[in-house]
Amino acid sequence: MTDGAADELITIGAMARASGLTASALRFYDDGGLLVPTHVDATTGYRYYARAQTERAVLVRRLRGVGVPLDAIAAILAGDPREAKRRLDDHVRELAERAREAARVADAVARILGSGRSGAVPLSGPTLARAIAQVAGAAARDDAIPVLAGVFLEVSPNSVTLTATDRYRLSTRSLVPDRHCGDSWSAVVAASELARLDNWLRRVDEVAVARADRELILRGDDTEQRCATIEENFPDYRAMLADLAPVTTRIVVDRATLLDVLDTAADPLICATTETTLTVSTPDGTARDIPASGTGPRVDIAFTAATLRPAVDTALGPDIMLDLAAPDQPVVIRSATDGDLTTLVMPRALPAPTETEDDR
Repeated sequence: MTDGAADELITIGAMARASGLTASALRFYDDGGLLVPTHVDATTGYRYYARAQTERAVLVRRLRGVGVPLDAIAAILAGDPREAKRRLDDHVRELAERAREAARVADAVARILGSGRSGAVPLSGPTLARAIAQVAGAAARDDAIPVLAGVFLEVSPNSVTLTATDRYRLSTRSLVPDRHCGDSWSAVVAASELARLDNWLRRVDEVAVARADRELILRGDDTEQRCATIEENFPDYRAMLADLAPVTTRIVVDRATLLDVLDTAADPLICATTETTLTVSTPDGTARDIPASGTGPRVDIAFTAATLRPAVDTALGPDIMLDLAAPDQPVVIRSATDGDLTTLVMPRALPAPTETEDDR
């Protein structure tokens, strides 16, 4: 990259601030081919964007904000005004159908909650509740090693990250606070302790989260909740993610369609990737082809439904991206909306091939 070119490019952090997207979301859209940096430094891997790409990034953020799928966004931004209008009209009709149901639910909830308002706070209560539910499933089920049964909260001025791992599974979710926080801090709280707050959090419009001496304090709706913290060092999950084998194949699929297949399929699930399809088959010979967008060589990999389904179910947005390295390596499942959720899923061994008459 020449000095002249460098003057016209901005870093991923600057693009994040200019567009309102998180850096994690920008990386997601790069990997999916929707918003590719103008330059990637071959030595450092740093991404650089042209300032002119800010407009496209803002459009992507706005379209994702109303739930438009990735493939539809790509078509909308491809430059054909008639196709863009058709897809937007289709999406608006779908949203209108959902809105009618949402209005009925909102009326019922409003009658229950009344008109009271909570004070100004950095996080949405329901959003925090969903984030806890999304990562807590990766925490250990027993407290033999207490820190592995916990959820790690990291607070910085611009983000709140929740992470859980039992060393075999890992889920991490990033949120953008309603307003900038002050100090940076972290705490580990038992997943079971946070789970008991689920109903309360979902009823509170806003919640303030703070750390005191050996306690996590949550305030909202004139109520205060306290959870004891676990005073142990949380595993270095960022090093775990950095040590993953290089991705060879990447595929994007519709989350709802994949969930529908997982709900009816028997173990083990054999997944095979191509550039246009994710095929899910079972030992009884049943196979379902799911439309997909993929890159890289074919990978055949096996899962149990009990392992794969929760990761897909808790993913954000209409689309999920699967990063695959090899049949015996963890699969990274990612999604991006206003925040970011990344989940690692361990595959199981592929079943031995069944002998046929032709093999004898």
